Amino acid sequence: MTVNKPLPERMRPDDLALFLGQTHLGGRLRSLMQAQRLPSLLFFGPPGCGKSTLALLLAKSTGKNFLRLSAPEAGLQHLRRSLSGVDILVLDELHRFSKAQQDFFLPLVESGELTLLATTTENPSFSVTRQLLSRLHVLRLRPLGRAELLELAKRGAADLQTEMSEELADLLAGVAHGDARTLLNLVEYVAALPADLRELEHIKAALPEVLVRHDKDGDNHYELASALIKSIRGSDVDAALYYLACLLEGGEDPRFICRRLILSASEDIGLADPNALPLAVSCQQAVEFVGMPEGFIPLAETVTYLAMARKSNASYAAYLNAQREIKLNGPRPVPLHLRNPSTQLQKEWGYGKEYKYPHNYPDSWIEQSYLPPELEGRRFYQPRDNGEEPRLSQWWRKLHKIKKTED
Repeated sequence: MTVNKPLPERMRPDDLALFLGQTHLGGRLRSLMQAQRLPSLLFFGPPGCGKSTLALLLAKSTGKNFLRLSAPEAGLQHLRRSLSGVDILVLDELHRFSKAQQDFFLPLVESGELTLLATTTENPSFSVTRQLLSRLHVLRLRPLGRAELLELAKRGAADLQTEMSEELADLLAGVAHGDARTLLNLVEYVAALPADLRELEHIKAALPEVLVRHDKDGDNHYELASALIKSIRGSDVDAALYYLACLLEGGEDPRFICRRLILSASEDIGLADPNALPLAVSCQQAVEFVGMPEGFIPLAETVTYLAMARKSNASYAAYLNAQREIKLNGPRPVPLHLRNPSTQLQKEWGYGKEYKYPHNYPDSWIEQSYLPPELEGRRFYQPRDNGEEPRLSQWWRKLHKIKKTED
């Protein structure tokens, strides 16, 4: 019976007019529903923002045979058996598929034999293969706004035939962090409480426990990832391993963790230990190769190494300094002597004139200007005195007569 379904499933709209949120996509969605042929789409956005709902609404609007599957539950053999006679596949969590599994869809989507409506909470640039991504139209969804969550809370309470005060609805909307599924789970939890326990203060006290139970894929996902990286940055091995275990035991996609570790190796460790980045990249390759659950072994090794490594964010900070200059003043013209004279006319304009080829000089270095004249003498990079960076920057300091400074 419908009443036995969880509230988020019962509240899934069967008409676009009843859908809440994503107003920036309204016109495009209506165009897609009226199109003669529905293209393959990828819905990218945070949990509970309506990705699967929109995919199902579009699939139903075509009148064609469609099937809904979740990537973690569908292997290649299951896919081959299930797709017979199916025109449209609504596939949740595409990012959970391996490269080989994603490649399975290439000829089907390319030929038009199958329309793929996939969802992902992960950045498609990293979680979807370049070949498959080039065949999909990406629709980026946003978290629901406060007003939309309040309206949804009222609808949920009405479905449950329970009254909910404005203050309580506002409280639940606030802690849902834009996630409709979390909000409706909370509404259902509150509605099931005895009347004397539905007071605002009691709900406030109970919320931490409720959120642990209902927010497995919501903000907790990002809070644990943030805690892992900050523990690595702070050189606390035990805390870093603890948060790694929290993520993995909670069902986190190990590829998401690998990407964060690669970024941490570059941002927080950098030139203080140049081996950190290759190790993090090797970890990603090892996890892809051995899979889970054994993938925790290279992940634990890498997290331990990164936490113990010396730290320097000098290269990261240097880029931000250069970025700030460009945002403030725009990119300056490249000096003429650094431009390649590809044509005779460019030679006449002075392209490449007086450029000094460093390898023609002792120690493969000769003093000349590389920055635009307006930026001559600017220093975006400030080396740190940690780990390997003093050794790596020694030659550079000598060439540019830069004194060593304390951090």
